Amino acid sequence: MPLETPQSLLIVDDHPLFRKGVRYLVNMVPDFIIVGEASCGQEGIDMALELAPDMILLDLNMKDMSGIEVLKVIKASGSDARVVMLTVSDQASDLVAALRAGADGYLLKEMEPEDLVEKLAEAAAGRITLTERLINLLAHAMRHDAIHPKTPSEAGLTEQEQRILERVAAGKSNKLVARELGITEGTVKVHVKHLLRKLNLRSRVEATVWFVDQQK
Repeated sequence: MPLETPQSLLIVDDHPLFRKGVRYLVNMVPDFIIVGEASCGQEGIDMALELAPDMILLDLNMKDMSGIEVLKVIKASGSDARVVMLTVSDQASDLVAALRAGADGYLLKEMEPEDLVEKLAEAAAGRITLTERLINLLAHAMRHDAIHPKTPSEAGLTEQEQRILERVAAGKSNKLVARELGITEGTVKVHVKHLLRKLNLRSRVEATVWFVDQQK
């Protein structure tokens, strides 16, 4: 279902032809309005701060600086933009680095156009944006990267933290979680910070993958 208000989108990629292709695909999703295109990392940062878009599609490998560096600067600025990496790299190290730097999703440029359009629509609805293959890749990397609790009780999660984790794993925003549980958005943020620490994880996406994985 289309959103009531289309989301503003910034595209950051140093390949003109690929930007043109992404623009064509994005125009097929009624939930987005493209407000800008950046041809390098620094331009992407400048435009992100100036335009304050709802969402940013960000390339991982650019000539002047990496997408991870751009992502870190944008997140450190206090921007509320959802950032989805769009890259050719399916390396677990790049995936984990992007998510730990604050990426809200990670998509591959090799995706079929219709699949990319579907994922963009999911992103517009506020859902975490990963393909099934990347979810499995991340889960595998997490199992071998560090020791994580096997269950919520082993992690020492409170009942409230478990309720919040379930909603985060369903792709719900802090605002929506707060509304459902009758608490403030700030309280949700504090709980998310605590549950990530207890799970020895660094991002909401990792928490979602952990939750889904331990349900199997």
